[in-house]
Amino acid sequence: MIRWFYYVARFIVIVLLRLLTRWQIEGMENVPSQGALLMVANHLHLIDPPLVSVSLKRRAIFMAKEELFRSKFIGYFIGSFGAFPVHRGQLDRKAIRQAERVLAEGYILIMFPEATRSRKAQLQPAYRGSALIALRNRVPIVPVAITGTEKIKGTSWILHRPKIIIQFGRPFYLPATDNKLSRPELTESTNIIMEHIAELLPVEYRGHYLKSGEPDATES
Repeated sequence: MIRWFYYVARFIVIVLLRLLTRWQIEGMENVPSQGALLMVANHLHLIDPPLVSVSLKRRAIFMAKEELFRSKFIGYFIGSFGAFPVHRGQLDRKAIRQAERVLAEGYILIMFPEATRSRKAQLQPAYRGSALIALRNRVPIVPVAITGTEKIKGTSWILHRPKIIIQFGRPFYLPATDNKLSRPELTESTNIIMEHIAELLPVEYRGHYLKSGEPDATES
């Protein structure tokens, strides 16, 4: 059952985004109107999960790091969006089962493969959880690129109304495998996922997944 506070929280986030930022949504035509779907996005700010959620026309549920649920307010707020906790850096079987239930019920599951915010606004090496869930459940994957939320810090950003863009890429499937999912296979599949996200991002955001020959934004 959807909590009543979901509608309140969604309204609050939408109003704040429209008042305080220049919020743009691109590629909505790439999001199927029904059926299970795994969304994978880069992560720049705490607002990213609800940002992706309110940018969609469908009900979406996302994984969030367990630490956020230690705060009653933050835990309740993100929980109203359907978030559930995951312990990073370990095989969290409970979180995996919950993720698979979300997909089995035909919802959108949102994951942030980096598992934490990027302090430099560049892609970091990703964990293998999103690849594991995608391969076990054979669901389409929609890459999501977020830019601009890294500018939301301090108070001065309010006066500048930073431009925030959320772009949905085309759905894709990971190559099927008949073998037991090994670490190398999961690593390869994770790289495929992250490369799809990187392709949607400006070069300066690609970080660890910058392709050979592309200019490195960290170099002067």
